[in-house]
Amino acid sequence: MTPGPGQSTLPRHLAVGTLILISTIFAANHVAARVAFDDGAGVLLGVTCRAGASLLALLGIVLWRRQGLCIPVRLSAWQGLLGLLIALQSFCLYSAVARIPVALALLINSLFPLLFALLTWALGGPRPTRRASLLMGLILAGLALVLDLPGLLRDGASPDVRWAAGVALAFGSASLFACALWVTEHRLAVLPGPVRSLYTIFIVLCAMLAAGAADFMPGGMRPPDGLAGWAALAVLSLCYTTGFCTLFILMPRLDMSRNAPVMNAEPVASRALGWLILGQAFNDRQLLGGLLVLSCIVVLAYSRRH
Repeated sequence: MTPGPGQSTLPRHLAVGTLILISTIFAANHVAARVAFDDGAGVLLGVTCRAGASLLALLGIVLWRRQGLCIPVRLSAWQGLLGLLIALQSFCLYSAVARIPVALALLINSLFPLLFALLTWALGGPRPTRRASLLMGLILAGLALVLDLPGLLRDGASPDVRWAAGVALAFGSASLFACALWVTEHRLAVLPGPVRSLYTIFIVLCAMLAAGAADFMPGGMRPPDGLAGWAALAVLSLCYTTGFCTLFILMPRLDMSRNAPVMNAEPVASRALGWLILGQAFNDRQLLGGLLVLSCIVVLAYSRRH
């Protein structure tokens, strides 16, 4: 990714560490989202809450930096497209989390770095090397182990409509986020991060409110039944705001074309948070998978060529 004017990419170890931290924050957001949905909260309400909180934070950043909000006409269509992509991605991922196990939804969503690399290649970018392809394959294998995917498939009933819809929505989320990353890097990198992110999240908020008003998803704006659900909505809003703002503001300096696979750590972090918060224990196979994932991420992140 090409940094904006006056910017330079962060040192590799700092970029990798930042992405791992962002992944953990996003994992906490999804765990909280599942708690809210289990308490009766609607998917559209969850996305609306986090979008509203993010919008307020980004507006404060823009005003503090005294940045102009004007966007060149030639970039306005791309900015609108980015906002719609993130809106659809948010809806798809939260809908998947509400239908299938969180770990499985995040496992499928973690395909986005691979889809991003393939999309970049298809649109004229560099071709992934054999080494990178092998490492990405090992990452997926490790994720399947750490999330105990064989156990989930073995213990669950034969796939039904709800299960199939959740899997499809999670894959759609990965595809949409890969497209959003490409648009950000190759069409909107010249825009200041806070301004780009402000317009993006504003479009997300408007899209969710419009969908709720049109009753696009029955029960999508339903409030939670108890205090636990409201607390979970507050936590997911805080976590998403922190992760979203950090990612999109720093993205021009994180060299995402090389470091995007590091965000495969999110499903691993979600599994760890599930153990800490929900008391879910790791078995030997999951520990082996976690070691494989983290090892491949480090090797891939510090490879000179992907």
